[in-house]
Amino acid sequence: MTTENELREIENGLIDIIDEGISASALAEQVERFKTGFAPTQLERACTLTDGIYRIQPAEKEELLDCFEEAADEGRFTKFVPASGAATRMFKHLLAKLNGEDLSEKDSEMVRTFMDLLPVLPFYSDLQDIMNENGDSLEDAYAVQDYNLILEYLLTEKGLNYAAMPKGLIPFHNYAGGYRTPFEEHIAEAAAYIKDRRGKVKLHFTVSPLHEQAVREHVDEVAGKYSDCRFDIEYSRQNRRTDTVAVDMNNDVFRTDDGKILFRPAGHGALLDNLHKLRGDIVYLKNIDNIVPDSVKGDTLEYKKLLGGLLVRLQDQIFECLNMLENHNCSEFEVAAVAIFAVSHLSMQLPDNFGQMSLEDKVSMLRVRLSKPIRVCGMVKNEGEPGGGPFWVNGPDGFVSAQIVEKSQVDMSNPEQAAIVKKATHFNPVDLVCGMRSHRGEWYALKNFTDPETGFISTKSKDGRKLKAMELPGLWNGSMADWITVFVEVPLSTFSPVKTVNDLLKEEHRM
Repeated sequence: MTTENELREIENGLIDIIDEGISASALAEQVERFKTGFAPTQLERACTLTDGIYRIQPAEKEELLDCFEEAADEGRFTKFVPASGAATRMFKHLLAKLNGEDLSEKDSEMVRTFMDLLPVLPFYSDLQDIMNENGDSLEDAYAVQDYNLILEYLLTEKGLNYAAMPKGLIPFHNYAGGYRTPFEEHIAEAAAYIKDRRGKVKLHFTVSPLHEQAVREHVDEVAGKYSDCRFDIEYSRQNRRTDTVAVDMNNDVFRTDDGKILFRPAGHGALLDNLHKLRGDIVYLKNIDNIVPDSVKGDTLEYKKLLGGLLVRLQDQIFECLNMLENHNCSEFEVAAVAIFAVSHLSMQLPDNFGQMSLEDKVSMLRVRLSKPIRVCGMVKNEGEPGGGPFWVNGPDGFVSAQIVEKSQVDMSNPEQAAIVKKATHFNPVDLVCGMRSHRGEWYALKNFTDPETGFISTKSKDGRKLKAMELPGLWNGSMADWITVFVEVPLSTFSPVKTVNDLLKEEHRM
């Protein structure tokens, strides 16, 4: 018989679930998933040039740019930027220094470099101002190497509080008229390539509820500098219903010190819901911190247009194939032409017995395989950056497909799988353009094209206790696993992320 205390615990748990907007069945499924885990992704081989990665030829650039410009004039493009992340990791080594932690040799060197070059960083004048307002002098503190005082003003509520701000609001680049934040750089970049014939520019930023008002005010202010554009800027928050429950190390639901069930954001894969609700036609996707000043935007803008033009061309060809397959009795020759296009231009694998299938079955299979959202993904040569890359993957349907795979998805204890990872020649910079509509003009239900088996479980801590956290399939990994995927080589100059504040000291970020 259930005791009164047990009934009260069940009741409190249900209240927690209702407050989060998460169903009890979803909670049960998540807890079970912690017990079963996720199977590692099975790599077949790395994608390379001529085997899964396409290099745009100089002779076709003009045609692709024409395809892009026509679509841009029609207002078909939107830029989607996940921007809800805090800047805490960006200042991790400086926070460790401020908190008196033991630093590694690498972190110690990064702190010294940061302090040596602090005066050239775009937020130096703001730091001066906030210290002066409080009766302190940045110049005096710098002269006597009182770095803790400087870091207090830079990182904590005593001053600028950068460690708690969204990364998109941190000053990144110096200009003659002042600095630009990542938000402004993305606005400037979008204005330079997706403005339609009426001067309209469509952007979408995902933001955290805590900072949404500050972001909106800042974006309104900086967008006003671009008088030749009419900006259509939307915002969204990560849906709390995509949060996942945390469990303790015994896979029991984790409760905080006040007895509440702990739910955590489920990683960038949760933003698939935001992307779907955007109702965009063709959408560029790029991280908030991968941005450069105007002086070095040339390659970025050119390849943004080329990737977009390639997607438009491929999408037109896919729609033509689907209309042909649906609207009249196709001949064997026409079906064979569609199959060759799917294999040679879309990196699709067809079954070995495709040639022996009936005409009706061939048409049915091709219609299913082509009726999917499409993405064209820029890939840069691997220079040792951490993160995912392009691989041929054995899928649950028995076919090999081109996928973006994170190292954490791979069983690196398996020598064969580890060897494939080491042979990777290219890296994923998160430089995507996505076709979201079908040949009938309808928006795809994006959740129908995910691979739920590509989630990830990690170890975290809360209130001094260890816990397990679950992330949904990544936005450009498992969440797009069943999309039509085309990988294209892009120049390394198009990838300049700012993962730590010291990255702002690199040549491409300094004017």
